[in-house]
Amino acid sequence: MGFCDEQRQIHAELWHRVTNHRLIDQLVDDTIPRPVLARYLAQDHRFLDAFVVLLASAIARCQFLALITGRENTYFERSLDALGDDAVIAKDAPDGSATAGFCALMRDTAHSSEFASMLAVLVVAEWSYQDWGERVLPLEWVELHSGPYFGSVVTHLRKLLDDEATRLSATSDGDAALERAATAFAKALQLELDFFEQAYDSGSS
Repeated sequence: MGFCDEQRQIHAELWHRVTNHRLIDQLVDDTIPRPVLARYLAQDHRFLDAFVVLLASAIARCQFLALITGRENTYFERSLDALGDDAVIAKDAPDGSATAGFCALMRDTAHSSEFASMLAVLVVAEWSYQDWGERVLPLEWVELHSGPYFGSVVTHLRKLLDDEATRLSATSDGDAALERAATAFAKALQLELDFFEQAYDSGSS
């Protein structure tokens, strides 16, 4: 079993809670409250800068990762505009604790220069998105994270992390680096769940 599957198995309950969250169910059946969707989109939009920092650091080690960049920014702006007053309130709100935590994790991981930890955070973000994204295809920003092409990107990301874990396991200080990557994986997954929950907190808007 590779590192990615091993970590997903270790955190199987948490993974299930993330990929089967009520927010996703409400997106699927189009019952999500407008204020919740506005909070979700407004806060999700704020990940982009930190995500770019992390991705740039990873791209320096692997040019393939440039393929992850997409059109999310314009989608968020257009969708928030369509939500009217709910979006105005959400956009004026400060970063939620999960948003701040995820941005900090991405920046800290980028600055660590540890490729395995960078990949661990990216794998959680993209693999979990792919896992539930197929259920919500009518939404444009989900379409950017689903389908055969995106699936091939996620598969390659996972292979990169599995290969890096194998390489590290053969080095003298590899165990410590793998432990840090596992910690980054777990922390990113918990923050994914916290982020979904945060959208239902009216105090964050």
